[in-house]
Amino acid sequence: MQEKHLYEYAVIRVVPRVEREEFLNVGIILFCKRAKFIKMLFTIEKSKIEMLCSEFDVDQFQLNLESFQKIAHGAKNGGPIAQFELSERFRWLTALRSSAIQTSRPHSGFSNDLEQTAQRLFEEMVL
Repeated sequence: MQEKHLYEYAVIRVVPRVEREEFLNVGIILFCKRAKFIKMLFTIEKSKIEMLCSEFDVDQFQLNLESFQKIAHGAKNGGPIAQFELSERFRWLTALRSSAIQTSRPHSGFSNDLEQTAQRLFEEMVL
């Protein structure tokens, strides 16, 4: 029998004009402390973002999301926050902020296969 893992995830959102509070889901972060697992998936659909704000700098947003991903995955070139423990990185990435990148509140669930769950959540919440 496969072990079920308790995980947390948050949906990553682009908020091109923070004052309007309009957003698009662009990715997910899934974290499991016990399995020492974290995964961030994202996609950028420029045309959808430009429908909310035609002057939004999508290229800069992509660079910012890539930095988020480096932090999530603990990349050596991800800066000092990327060197934090797994749970600290997840908490930092999902902290409440008023910027173009925001996340939902963390949600939890159980999974036998964290990779598959990350992909399923990405498809359901983003694609």
